[in-house]
Amino acid sequence: MSFAIEAAELDAADPLAAKRAEFDLDPAVTYLDGNSLGAPPRHVAERLDEVVREQWGRGLIRSWKQGWWDAPERIGDRIAPLVGTGPGRVVVCDSTSVNLFKALAAAIRLRPGRPEILVDAATFPTDGYMAAGLAGLSGHTVRRVAAGEMAAAASERTAVALINHVDYVTAELRDMGAITGALHRVGALALWDLCHSVGALPVELDAHDVDLAVGCTYKFLNGGPGSPAFLYVAGKWLDGFEQPLSGWAGHRDPFGMTETYEGKAGIGRARSGTPDILSLLALDAALDVWRDVSLVELRRKSLSLGDFFVRCLEELIPDVRILTPRGHGRGSQLSVAGSEKTMDELISRGVIGDFRPPAVLRFGLTPLYTRYVDVLRAANELAQLTESNEV
Repeated sequence: MSFAIEAAELDAADPLAAKRAEFDLDPAVTYLDGNSLGAPPRHVAERLDEVVREQWGRGLIRSWKQGWWDAPERIGDRIAPLVGTGPGRVVVCDSTSVNLFKALAAAIRLRPGRPEILVDAATFPTDGYMAAGLAGLSGHTVRRVAAGEMAAAASERTAVALINHVDYVTAELRDMGAITGALHRVGALALWDLCHSVGALPVELDAHDVDLAVGCTYKFLNGGPGSPAFLYVAGKWLDGFEQPLSGWAGHRDPFGMTETYEGKAGIGRARSGTPDILSLLALDAALDVWRDVSLVELRRKSLSLGDFFVRCLEELIPDVRILTPRGHGRGSQLSVAGSEKTMDELISRGVIGDFRPPAVLRFGLTPLYTRYVDVLRAANELAQLTESNEV
């Protein structure tokens, strides 16, 4: 059977196929970069038009009391099922970097007398930057450790370890349960970065007894460029969670205008400044696409897309070097060795992925709208470039 016939049959049998119609995608483009920026759900523009014209335009300041002010917690509750938790443990606010700083600061306060922060050696850069910045203020040391060695490296000196659930370069999936359990056995806390896993595969924070987590919403959650991030705090830590960016939005009585800060009860204490309403409500609208999606089916399709992509690449480009794990210990991305020039040429041909230095081509597989014919087209175009020595 040819790959073209197989791709068509797989797409025809895909139970998530109808989801693609809910997104505004250019039919001339094969978009495989949803792991950097998700495509817009069609109804988001209409919803934002209503927000601007009615809620802002006519409601004006009154709209703060008609759903705006509580939006960070309300939208956090919508994300909660996607990360394996319940209401009151997720808040949407600020950026991933800012939320990382808050979570790290809260963690070292919860573990006084422990001078060390462990950081995933292959982490996305902002994670390391934030850990180093905090350590410069707190006097902690930061030690970078490979995720697979985190369990052995943690000790009674470790306050918290920061780990990427999915490696942003290779898409390797880390064992959340095993690493969190090992950290807890030495009394350390586990902080997980979910930026490359939420919306791409099932995440079970409560089941794995995770302490803290952060994630962005503009990748697989399709919240739009720069949409606010989220922060998760385990129920057992909500009362003791204290973060230093104690802005008015996290105050017990934000409109009381008191001189001293008193944090509100629950997850709202993680808030800092005035919420970005337009971005928040765009995300709120984008989350509608998840109402009838099975995360088990989502994961099944993600892995199937990746398996098919690997087979296409290996047959069409015998010398291809795939950097992503061949088995199912991966996220929803396939990484291949290649140059920036190669990716630029693919993009000029209408196949959009991205490049990461020093020599990595990344192809995001977004199960809600990526088709088997899309990955086949990417493999064919890459094979043609390789064969013609254009790269």
